[in-house]
Amino acid sequence: MPTDDAPFTIDVVRSARRKRTVGAELIGGVLRITVPNWMTSAETAPFVRDFDAKFRRKLRSERVELPARAAALAKRYGLRTPTEIRWVDDMASRWASCTSSTGVVRMSSRLTTYPSWVLDYVIVHELAHLTEANHSARFWKLVDAYPLVERATGYLIAKSGDTDSDF
Repeated sequence: MPTDDAPFTIDVVRSARRKRTVGAELIGGVLRITVPNWMTSAETAPFVRDFDAKFRRKLRSERVELPARAAALAKRYGLRTPTEIRWVDDMASRWASCTSSTGVVRMSSRLTTYPSWVLDYVIVHELAHLTEANHSARFWKLVDAYPLVERATGYLIAKSGDTDSDF
């Protein structure tokens, strides 16, 4: 039975129909990963790890209502509300991004494992870009309204391994 620590069980299914690709789908409490018959357990293991991590991130991100959280933070700190804010899985080197011309904010799903005060800082940072598209003094004044800027920045630097971060 799935728990919070293990929100689903994993079932690896070998398929004669699958020739080269690996697929995964979450059905109820079971993550079914379908692999070609010819694949060894050693070749299958990285796919199982990757799909397990991806689906865990997805489930965690569904627990956070980003639009409501962004709206509350925008109101609290006097910032603009985004036209859209959503989780994305394909950010390898950024925590988030903002297209100020359209008001769209994209948040890395890697943030779902971080403390809420770090997530809130990243949201405030991106919301500030809706007013100031660059990292000017005016931008940082908007961001600095968030009381945990230094702490959250340090946390993100530690997680990224970057010693010279602008964020």
